[in-house]
Amino acid sequence: MANTKKQEVFDPIQLEVIWNRLVTLLEEQAKTLIRTSFTSILSDANDLSAGLFNQAGDMIAQANTGTPGHINSMATGVRHFLKNVDTTKLKDGDVLIGNNPYEISGHLLDVTIVTPVFYKESLIGYFASTCHVSDVGGRGFSPEGESIYEEGLHLPYMKMYERGVVNETLLTLIRANVRAPYQVIGDLRAQVVAQEVAISRLRETLEEFGLRDVEAIGEEIIAISEKAMRKAIEELPDGTYENELYSDGAEKPILLKCKLIVKGDTVHVDFDGTSDGSKKAINVCLNYTLAYVNYVLKATIAPDVPSNEGSFRPVSVSAPEGSVLNAVHPMPTASRHIIGHLAPVCVLGALQPVLPDKIPAEGAAAIFAMQVHGVDRAGESFSNVVFNAGGAGARPGKDGLNATTFPSGVKGTPIEIIENTSPILVYEKELRENSGGDGEFRGGLGQTITFGVRTDQPFHVPLMFERTRYAPLGYEGGLEGEKARVFINDQEVEETKKLYTLNPDDTVTLQLPGGGGFGDPAKRNAEARASDVENGYVIRS
Repeated sequence: MANTKKQEVFDPIQLEVIWNRLVTLLEEQAKTLIRTSFTSILSDANDLSAGLFNQAGDMIAQANTGTPGHINSMATGVRHFLKNVDTTKLKDGDVLIGNNPYEISGHLLDVTIVTPVFYKESLIGYFASTCHVSDVGGRGFSPEGESIYEEGLHLPYMKMYERGVVNETLLTLIRANVRAPYQVIGDLRAQVVAQEVAISRLRETLEEFGLRDVEAIGEEIIAISEKAMRKAIEELPDGTYENELYSDGAEKPILLKCKLIVKGDTVHVDFDGTSDGSKKAINVCLNYTLAYVNYVLKATIAPDVPSNEGSFRPVSVSAPEGSVLNAVHPMPTASRHIIGHLAPVCVLGALQPVLPDKIPAEGAAAIFAMQVHGVDRAGESFSNVVFNAGGAGARPGKDGLNATTFPSGVKGTPIEIIENTSPILVYEKELRENSGGDGEFRGGLGQTITFGVRTDQPFHVPLMFERTRYAPLGYEGGLEGEKARVFINDQEVEETKKLYTLNPDDTVTLQLPGGGGFGDPAKRNAEARASDVENGYVIRS
């Protein structure tokens, strides 16, 4: 029989066992979500997160599967649920939902679901997940919106289920406002089911180890992570390190400017001097900016430290309110990933002189989303999102990775799945030769993708592309990667943040950028150069 005495102190072996059990049950939550999802956004791209939180809303642990933009923004965003819902009135079977773009993951398309965990009739914590839904109505996943009111359905912090009974009024409202109700509702229900599985596994774990809640174990895990993160920061020399980079922007180029201030065991990243917010939907909420800054800092200086409340505490971020990296209501944010993924690249550039043996050259950074919506040949509305990646920057001692979405971590979707689950028809998808920057270590290659749609009616493609004006830079003498290019019916387009309405027979070709090179090209190994040519990565004239 399990020991029911509450235990406050854990020996190292027991702590490690319980910690691994928590990560395992969160992985089961994530995998259940993937298996029961209705879209390839979750099942193949894994654009999701799963986490366990204590009663105060502090993240104790997260699943390994998922993306930093979701899990790290959820790590601070769950507290907003607890501020807006009377937690003293929550009951077993209640499920909360919300998609506030300024307080959670940055745009309306990311929906967060939070399930209270009850054990022995007491509320002991929460499981949560954030997932990108296929459509949210309005202009949806598009850079065209000029205010949040145009971008789709805003779900305030509220109950999706009450004591196990679904809020049918809410589901009816969602169905009436989105282009793909079957897929959207299906994915939301998958989030709920996955969290029910996690709750069941957590209760089994509590029984096995004789625990009444997760407060003590969570406090110890968070404390260990915080101590390790602070120790890693202390190994950096105190000082202020600066960097800046330009992005294409929308109406005009955007300057990202950061100042990295290392003092003792803390890091503060100040984006003062960054461009003001855009009229188009490329603005980033500060929570999302923090999520990616925290991720790249931890990945660089403390990759083995678990991501949780403890690893967050020594890192802070600021940006001028209303700037492109600190969007406030009602600034549009639907395409926030375009600029949001460049913010951590700017931070890595500031660290490069301090850690030249750890920092890769600049990569494509932005996800190149292939969003298509319209009406298929059966007369059914569709809305599909497929993520694509350019090349990653070359690393000190290694070539850059081809077609990799760093720092995002989302995955590409196989053509067979795209064509079987949507009316999209892919004519070409291959690595883009000569796109990686030359160097002692070559930048990763981008891709060339050509697609159309099996439809008899006009369809819509919102382009959300970066790196068409400013190529990914090489480091230590490495050359820059190739810029992105977009063609419609073989004619290159200049506006790459725009909603296009195309005819049924039209095609779109995306040429994704390559990563920058690292080191002097004259030092590249002759065998590596021969391999580049043999593999078709480099075409010699």
